[in-house]
Amino acid sequence: MSELDRNLHVVVLMGGWSSEREVSLMSGRGVAQALRERGWTRVTELDMDRDVATRLAALKPDVVFNALHGHPGEDGTVQGMLDLMGIPYTHSGLSTSAIAIDKELTKLLLVPAGVRMPKGTMVRSETLHERDPLPRPYVLKPVNEGSSVGVAIVTAQGNYGNPIGRDVTGPWQQFDELLAEPFIAGHELTVAVLGDEALCVTELKPKVGFYDYDSKYTEGLTEHVCPAQIPDDIAQAMLDMAATAHRALGCKGASRSDFRWDDSKGADGIYLLEVNTQPGMTPLSLVPEQAKQRGISYGELVERILAEALA
Repeated sequence: MSELDRNLHVVVLMGGWSSEREVSLMSGRGVAQALRERGWTRVTELDMDRDVATRLAALKPDVVFNALHGHPGEDGTVQGMLDLMGIPYTHSGLSTSAIAIDKELTKLLLVPAGVRMPKGTMVRSETLHERDPLPRPYVLKPVNEGSSVGVAIVTAQGNYGNPIGRDVTGPWQQFDELLAEPFIAGHELTVAVLGDEALCVTELKPKVGFYDYDSKYTEGLTEHVCPAQIPDDIAQAMLDMAATAHRALGCKGASRSDFRWDDSKGADGIYLLEVNTQPGMTPLSLVPEQAKQRGISYGELVERILAEALA
């Protein structure tokens, strides 16, 4: 990494109005603190509101550290605005962000590149109250939300009803359409990619249920096994798939690929579920944890992401 000019004005863009606002604020504050501790003299924290373009024009940053999660900071909208304003920014660009947040578009790009993903089908939420789209167990998720927001696992023994009841709380009440995928039994794992290098594999063991939004961001709800205690060939296959996905999508800075592994099928049981182009940077987040495992401090991680934006 070449020498960085720590007198550049960095605006850390965070918050916003998505369902992941609180996580974004935690990420942004962590990033800003790390930059100040490493000697950056001009760091501004900006909680995004609808006047974000006006405020950025007034602040005149040299670079934006994008610490937003979800819409509109992860779907290409903010990236397009920053492109129009001529402001460099961290993480992935407009087209990559727009594709990666849409799970079906992601499949269209990655499956031909050799990345195994579950076969899914789009369903109108209204039809779920008449019949199941797939044999149970299956997963329902919004096609373009992150952090497991709005995910439901429908099982034969579950309490959603059969068919799913109209008055039962679930993502079918929030979204007109949902992506239905077969439930893949086994292990929940994730791989961070920094620059162009896959860091390591972490296994996630939620203490209750599955690795949902609360499990991700509430201390003590999920055990992180880093590095994962899995066979070397399985770990290497996931590292390779995550790096392939990062390159095929055109990701920049850091990305995080989430996997399920059915260990009864060996390497054929590895499925990539999604690629996160704006992975969390909170103290509990997986990218900082994997970086630390590889000897990269939190502050160095932040600077490496920033350096790629300034290159």
